[in-house]
Parts: sequence; C-alpha cells; structure tokens
Amino acid sequence: MALPSTIHPLNFNWTFKRGDCTSRSDYLPANPAPTEVHLDLLKIKLIENPFQDLNELSVRWIADEAWTYRTIFPNPPDHGKPGVATEMIFEGLDTFASVYLNGDLILESENMFVAHRVDVFKQLVQQNSADQNILEIVFFSARQKGLELVRQHPEHRFIVHQTETSRGPVRKAQYHWGWDWGPILMSCGPWKPVSLETYTMRIEDVWIEYELSDDLRTASGSVFARIEGKAGKAKLSLEIETQECRKIFYFGLENLNDPFEAQFGGLPIDLWWPRGYGPQHLCTVTATLTSQDMQTVISQCTKTIGFRKAELIQDTDAHGTSFYFRINNADIFAGGSCWIPADSFVTRLTPSDYRDWIKLAAEGNQIMIRVWGGGIYESEAFYEACNEFGILVWQDFMFACANYPAYPSYVSSIETEALQNVRRLRHHPSIVIWAGNNEDYQIVERYGLEYRFSEDKDPESWLKTNFPARYIYEYLLPKVTKKETKGVPYHPSSPFGNGTSTTLKVDPTVGDIHQWNLWHGDMKPYQKLPEMGGRFVSEFGMEAYPHVETLEKCITREQDRYPGSMAMDFRNKAIGHERRLVSYVVENFRIQYDLPGYTYLTQVMQADAMAWAYKSWRKQWGIQGKRQCGGVLVWQLNDCWPTMSWAVVDYHLVPKPAYYAIKRAMEPVAISVSRKFNDWTMRPADELWKRDTSHIDMRKVWSDVEFSVWVSSSRLKRITAAVVVKFYSIKSGRETYQSITRDVEIQPNGTTDIIFDTKINPVPKYQDPNCPYDISKADPFAIHASLWVNGKEVAADVSWPDPIKYLSFPDRGVEVKYSDDKTSLTVSAAKPVKAFVMSEKQGIKVSDNGFDIMPGENKTVAVEGIGADKLEWRYIDM
Repeated sequence: MALPSTIHPLNFNWTFKRGDCTSRSDYLPANPAPTEVHLDLLKIKLIENPFQDLNELSVRWIADEAWTYRTIFPNPPDHGKPGVATEMIFEGLDTFASVYLNGDLILESENMFVAHRVDVFKQLVQQNSADQNILEIVFFSARQKGLELVRQHPEHRFIVHQTETSRGPVRKAQYHWGWDWGPILMSCGPWKPVSLETYTMRIEDVWIEYELSDDLRTASGSVFARIEGKAGKAKLSLEIETQECRKIFYFGLENLNDPFEAQFGGLPIDLWWPRGYGPQHLCTVTATLTSQDMQTVISQCTKTIGFRKAELIQDTDAHGTSFYFRINNADIFAGGSCWIPADSFVTRLTPSDYRDWIKLAAEGNQIMIRVWGGGIYESEAFYEACNEFGILVWQDFMFACANYPAYPSYVSSIETEALQNVRRLRHHPSIVIWAGNNEDYQIVERYGLEYRFSEDKDPESWLKTNFPARYIYEYLLPKVTKKETKGVPYHPSSPFGNGTSTTLKVDPTVGDIHQWNLWHGDMKPYQKLPEMGGRFVSEFGMEAYPHVETLEKCITREQDRYPGSMAMDFRNKAIGHERRLVSYVVENFRIQYDLPGYTYLTQVMQADAMAWAYKSWRKQWGIQGKRQCGGVLVWQLNDCWPTMSWAVVDYHLVPKPAYYAIKRAMEPVAISVSRKFNDWTMRPADELWKRDTSHIDMRKVWSDVEFSVWVSSSRLKRITAAVVVKFYSIKSGRETYQSITRDVEIQPNGTTDIIFDTKINPVPKYQDPNCPYDISKADPFAIHASLWVNGKEVAADVSWPDPIKYLSFPDRGVEVKYSDDKTSLTVSAAKPVKAFVMSEKQGIKVSDNGFDIMPGENKTVAVEGIGADKLEWRYIDM
C-alpha cells in the first residue's frame, strides 16, 4: 500500500562554528533554519550590528572564513518501510557547501540558486537504533573560491563592475559583494529550508499551459503533472477550479516516466488584470495522488494561477521600434520601479514583509516592478503579493554588470538554475517578461568585446569569443523560457535594443534604456528628463536622504549626524555622491547644511526629478498606435539596509516624498502642467561666447514662459471633464493672468493635449534699460492646473519657475487644522507653498506628502499611527 508523502522540516536544533568539520572551535547556538552566519553571530553578540555606524568594516573577516552548521535529528517514522524512499531536500545553500550526513559526504553544492534532493536511505542510522542523525554543512568562503576560479580560468577575461572580480564565476547573490547602494556583507548558511521527505510516490510539480479565446472568455490547453516514485496501485487526479467551474481528470499510474497531461477546451474563465484595469481573479490547479479507493491522499500539489494574455509589442513605427506591454488586449503604460533584495540578510524577511512592500507599491499607483539581476529569484511571498495586488513583474535572471564566463561546468549549473527557477515561478500571472541580465551588454560595448549580432548566428561559436555569456543570454535562457513557460516574452538583457543597439549610447528609438545621464554620466539637470526618454525607461534615478529618524537609527553618535561626516559618507556607497548630490541640491535650492535641512532638500530635489520624469514620459505614452514610451521604472523602490540612495522608500518602509510624486503622476487620471525649461546653468550671456563660457543669463530666468497642459488616463473609456489653469504670483498670492477653463473629452488609455507650447504674452517688463538692473521687480508665478469631473477636482499639478533658489517665500500664511479625532490634517496657505513635507517615521502612514499648496486650496491628508497634531512639517524657505 502506498503511504502518504510526508515532509519533516529540519528547522531547529541548529548550531554553528567557525571553520570546517575538523575545526576545534566550539559549536554555538544558531537561529532556526533558514539562517545565515551574520545573523547567528549577531544574536549571540559576537559581532556588532553591521547596519550601524562603521560596523560593516568590523565584520568583513567573516567572508574569508569557512563556517560549519550542524543539526541532530531522529529518523522519520516511515523510514525503512518497504517501498519508501527517504530524501533530504536542500532548497538553497549559500553557496559553496559540502554536506555530511553521519560522516558521509552526500552533496557538494556551488550555486546558491539551485535546490537539491539527495537519497539518504543508506546514510541514516539504523531504524531501530537509539542514535540520532548528525547533519553537518561546511560553507566555504565564496570570495576565496571565486578568486580561485578566476585563477583556474585564465582563458576568460573577467570584467566585473561595482565589486572585485571574485564574484564573476560565483553563483551567489551578486549584491553580497557590495554595490553602489549596499554594504559588503558576504554571508553564508542554509538560506532556504532543509527537510526530509518520505514517500512511495510524490507529485514533483503541477503546471498549466493555455491559450485564451479571441474574446478572452474561455481558455484551452493542458494541465500537466510530473510524478516521482514507483508505479503502483494509486490514482492521479488533475483539477482546475475557476470562479466559473471545476474540471477533474483521472489517471492510472502504470507509467511514471513521462508527465501526465489532461487537455481541456472552452473552459470559462475570469481574467487576471493588472492593477487598475480590472480584478485580479485567481484560481487553482491541483494534482492529487490517492489510494485506489480514493480514501487516502498520498501526495498533493496546488498552484494558484491567473488566466491572462501577455504580449510585448515591438512594432516598427514613426519613432523606431515600440516597446510596451499589452495585457488581455489592453495596452499598459508600465509605470513602477526596480526592486533589489529588501535586506542584506534575506532570511529575516517574512511573507508579511513582502506583502507590505508590494502593497505600498500598489498604493503608490505603481503597476510594474522589476526584479533586478544582481539579487535573488525572490520568495514565493513576493510573487503572491504581486498576484494579489495586480503588479506586473519584470524578472531578470541573476546576472549583473559583468562579463560572465561560460566554461562547461558553469553553463551546466546555469541551465539547472534557470530550469528550476522558471519552473518554480511560471504559474504566477504577474510575471510578464524574463530578461537575461542587467547591463552586461554595456560591458560588451565599453570594453569592445566580440559581438557580431547580425553576422554570427552560431551559438557554439559564441563560446569561443571573449564574450561567451552571449551563449547564455541568447541561446540557453531563451531556450529554457520558451520550453518551460508559455506566453511570457524573453528579452536578452536590460537594457537591450536590437543587437546593434545594446545600449551604452542610450538609443531612444528601440528597446529599453537605462537613463544614467541623470546623476551619472553627463549629470544633466533633471528638468531635461522629458527629452531623455526612450521606448521604455527601465532604469533612471536620483539620490536622496531618508527621513532623519532612519538616519538616527543607524548612525548612533550625535557627533556623526551631519552631512559629510565620516559615518554619513561611508554609508552612501555611490561613487562621487558628495559632489553629485550637493551639486543637484545647490543648483536648485538655497543650501541648508544642517542634517534636517539638507535631508529635506535632497528629498524635495529627488521628488521634483521624479515628477519631471513620470509625468513627461507618461505623456509620451500617446494614444493607441502611437506609443512613444511604454513605461518607466525608477531605480529603485527599496533599500537593503538603512542608507541614503536612489530608493524612493527607505529600508524601514518609510516613503520619501519622491514616492508620492510618482503616486500623483501615476494616478489613473492625472493632469500635468510643465513650462519650457530654460537651462540657466549652461546658457551663455552672449552667443558669440558660446563655446567657452557658461554665464547665467538673468534675462532668461523668469521670462519666455511657454507652457503645456495635458491629461494622462489609464481608463479604458472616454471621460468628460473640465480643465482649469490659474497663474499665481509667488510674491503676493494673487492671480497674475486670467485663468483658463476648458471643457474636454479625455482620450481613453492615452494622452490628451489640452494646451500645447503656449506662451503667456506679453511677458512683464520688469527692467528699465536706463536704470540699474533690478531683478526684485520681477513677479514670477506658479502655474496651477486642475482637472474636474462632475464638479469635483480629481487631479492637480503645479509648475514652478526654475530654479527654486532664486525665489523667495516669506509670509506664506500657512494654516494647519486637525480633525477632532486627530486622524487627518488640512493645510491651506495665502500664498503659493512649495513642497510641504511631513516627517514620516516607521509605523506612521500619511495619504500624501511633499505636495504644493496654492491660495484658496485646502489639502486634507489622512494620518495613521500617530496623532496628526504630533507630526512635524516644513516647506521650502520656511
């Protein structure tokens, strides 16, 4: 008789020590598995918190040591019974590991992203013995192993950006070597569960392949199950359960060699939609093994799926080649963000942590998240949350910023890694694209590696070049994804154009781009972002500090809490951050160099950059058939430790004002106003001196006002609305020009131009040529655009004269009132207010932040986690 398959987790009784099995070091208590060595050392206070002060430096030695983990456990109850297999499951070992069971070597692993199953029937103690089993796992230094592999493969040109070359041949989360936003914390340990399974037969996997009917109301395809064990007297059922119906298919188990397949057709279904386009209907596919009489469940596997149609549209058009997503026949502007691992020590992340992160992204009107290739294939909880909240996932394979090798054992490991992870994740409807790597083709261009896209189409020949990883990105990975996951496109890299544009030079006509001429590269003003877009902007960003409370948690000494202190500079890993960040701040704002003041200015500057990018690139979404820009993903949503970085939400899930700027720009229906940018930083005073001067032309700073107003809508139906545009004197708060009111029809799922490149004439003459030059007579104004539907304001936006630092904001007449229960506050002002920011903290939530206030406007903000009257706030020039 077939016995039920039983999993026995080996979570507890773990100890660890420094060195390998032969080391005389004492075993010390470890956390329950999964765990990793830094957290275990921290728990027993053998190291200081590496997230605080300069402590990262004091724990670097850990990466160069071997560490042994040990647990003791009894035999599982069914072990030794006739026909019962006993296997040990290692879902993830980080990274170079030798595994011993009762003294026998049973496994050697060298890939963090690969799971292992090992038959341990012979290694377990005798069934009737009173002895316990001893499992020991020796983790060797990934850094030292990496350096050794580099020496062993002189035929390959190892090029590694961000970190030392040792990470190039090692299949470990690449950010562990440090990045320009994260620390060098190379941990090790059983980072995923370890368990024993006993079974006679077990379901290895269940999955579904389907196509939707033209009207998207029914699905046809197959359900598959793969079974392991010995054929016997049992039954297999494959079940699809949707909101509409339930279908069950039965099989005998005479042959277990091939996957079982049940075909179906005309299955009525409800669609899974991205957030804002429809509900996220989910259903289940279940494989069940039972006894012949169906009274005993032997093994069962259930996957939650969603039916949807996903396409990447790459058509030739007036701008080159399009790049946007079409889900369920609806074009989707994919505004969102890039994701890095949410902790340097991912074993302490919980399913609720992942859900909180994805919920926060969804509440910020983000619709896509890109899992970056230098981290990990994320936890099931991450993708389940994306399924729940309707967040599309762009999934990179785990390669980033390097010229990776492709010797046989490495390629073999990569193929196993790809197979396992694609199979593990393929049921998630949220995953709509797989990409081969992050920025590896930029390495090709920068170093002139061999790459003849059009001329050389032989994958075997690619292995003989100094860019052998082309074999991985353009042959191996697309082969795996095509075979294992149907209906999900593959993209060779992010960024990648068409093979001839791959895209160090940032080709705006084809593929996706990483736009780093903001912050990096040319360090262009963020006001130029509208002209720096492409067909899909999959990375760009601007740094900012987190809120002061977050900095105070990680920088513990009061004397270190100032911009530019050793502790502050050490924490910011971005190259040249001192010059770059202060340059952007001082270029735009009156500098304040105390910690609260400077923190605030960096945040407002980052938020302004996000507003310029998202509203302008969303404008380029255009209309159906004319999609110039298909999406924008900020680098980055999150941090892996408390720091100042490009993240728009800090390590403790506390949003920066930039998060809210994105939220406003990505509202389902958003109005935007923008004036033509006069680059005061570069404009010469006289065209004759153009080549060798960069004088500021004060005559151009507040004149030649040319502005545009447009509405962006992701709604799939037309909307009748009214647009109101007003012009407020920043000095007096009075309206300086006659307001504009227009009744409009808002285009569905596109951009509607309301006012296009219109000048305000005449420009006020504030300078008498016969008098001394007096800029104080100027009367600069803010432009406020609002959108009204059925008499209610549904969206608003403000355009300010640049730079803000030339403006003065005295006597704003700001008034803040609180609701009786202190769950909300309402802000008003007599004169225009720029960037009203409340100091958020962990556990506090506000509905909006970093907003502008115009005269006559009442801005109400909901507050959770603290009385609204307890919040601190400030605005520009307060």
